[in-house]
Amino acid sequence: MKKKKFFIKTFGCIQNTADSERIKAFYWDKGFEEVDDWKESDLVVINTCIVRESAENRVYGLINNIDRLNQTLRPSGTSLDRAAIKIIVTGCLAGLANKDKTGKKLAKLKRDFPAVSEFLPIEKISFKIDPLRDKKTLALISISSGCSNFCSYCIVPFARGPEISRKMEDILNEIDNVIKNGFKEVMLIGQNVNSYGADFNDDTMVSMGKKRFKSSFHKLLEEVAKKDLDKISFVSSNPWDFSDELIETIAKYPNIDRLLHLPFQAGDDEILKKMNRGYTSKEYLDLVKKIRAKVPDVKFSTDIIIGFPGEDEKAFQNTVELCKEANFEIGYINKYSPRKGTISAKIYENDIPQDEKKRRWNVLNDLINK
Repeated sequence: MKKKKFFIKTFGCIQNTADSERIKAFYWDKGFEEVDDWKESDLVVINTCIVRESAENRVYGLINNIDRLNQTLRPSGTSLDRAAIKIIVTGCLAGLANKDKTGKKLAKLKRDFPAVSEFLPIEKISFKIDPLRDKKTLALISISSGCSNFCSYCIVPFARGPEISRKMEDILNEIDNVIKNGFKEVMLIGQNVNSYGADFNDDTMVSMGKKRFKSSFHKLLEEVAKKDLDKISFVSSNPWDFSDELIETIAKYPNIDRLLHLPFQAGDDEILKKMNRGYTSKEYLDLVKKIRAKVPDVKFSTDIIIGFPGEDEKAFQNTVELCKEANFEIGYINKYSPRKGTISAKIYENDIPQDEKKRRWNVLNDLINK
């Protein structure tokens, strides 16, 4: 019997990439085989990102392209002489729709895109599934899903739900398996990786003026670092959960990557407050200095949003000055765009012209990345 074929398209962050590796294994177990061209498939799985409008628009474009092909008369004797391609949508778009208790978002998607067979919540693809890994040397290991931070510009908590940490035992067993299969590098992945374990910890701490549940990430990282691995990296971390214990762990184990990703998003305190980031520019720079004091060979990459509502030239220059002082190795710079459903889209006017956002992007890109 001829195997059915599936194609998967992944948009967005590395969390989606890791999820897609589990999705692939899910369909292989169902007897499908993967193809490189969606036009040759029986099933297309679209793992979606809606953090930025451009990514969401590409999702809609792909759905419409598949639908147009399905409606085309297929000549006999060609590879397309078969049933219509089935479309499954998963990732943040499906998550946002399915988490709406009113059912209105899901109903609207079904009306707008009748060609889609199912809007599949990623939670239905269990972590118990052994991923089909795309990379041959680096294993992506998801340690949590969701986010509980509610930065005002971010749709992720609404699309993926609150942070849920995996059991440490399950994570370590998965890492043991990838080592047995020849992997020498792992990347630990979560929307806020260094708050791992806070959701099942009753102990609290005060970090950057905020009361937080204590993270167990430094304990997990140490257990991973003890294993026969050449390099351990992790993304993405937030400043308010970067504990002294975590810094000590990084300093102790040389196989932990010295390029740390530490997003700051903006260098102006008023903009940071609007973003609900929970720290000041000084607190961020103090943390960078503290890490450098303990880990002298450390380098930093970061995320920056330019053109957030109310970011005048003075506020932007504060971001420029922070970048100069922090001396980032890499900067991932994004122009702000309001995402429907987020706090910032509801209460702030998108008042920075696109040309000005582009200019500011060029200034920071020239400063950090060239």
